Amino acid sequence: MEPVKQYFDAEKYESILFIAVGVGAALLAIYFLVANKQPFYKGMACPMLLVAAIQIVVGTTVLARTQQDIDRVQNQIANAKSEIDTQEIPRMKIVMRKFVVYRYVEIALLLLGIAVIIAASPLSAAHGGGYGLAMQAAIMLLLDFFAERRGAEYLAFLSKMAAI
Repeated sequence: MEPVKQYFDAEKYESILFIAVGVGAALLAIYFLVANKQPFYKGMACPMLLVAAIQIVVGTTVLARTQQDIDRVQNQIANAKSEIDTQEIPRMKIVMRKFVVYRYVEIALLLLGIAVIIAASPLSAAHGGGYGLAMQAAIMLLLDFFAERRGAEYLAFLSKMAAI
């Protein structure tokens, strides 16, 4: 049962990181909107704020359900092992498919941000927006990379448990 707790504890810690990054980006974006008059920074603030909201919501949602997930899966392993095969493995397969979608979306947003950086007038609002989008997409891509890798290891563990 230790791999279950390790997986969900890592999810919890990454959720806290998601929230921290989101709050930091939101505060910086608000500062750019309120205290800075340069179009570049105002443009940067918009995608930063939008993605920060996603980071905060996702981080909070995962953090709130983590202990329930640990209890549920540990109970399945101890008392209803067949539910690992019928509930937890199918759930994780869906999660893993979603990571593929997230990866492509994040790569597309990163490339879009880079394209805007290249195409926009230097120090314009669009130029800043490109930087804000590229930075946030890169952060999300990196965090989801680790979450996906962790998910694959957890799914492998579950598959071994179901086979026993």
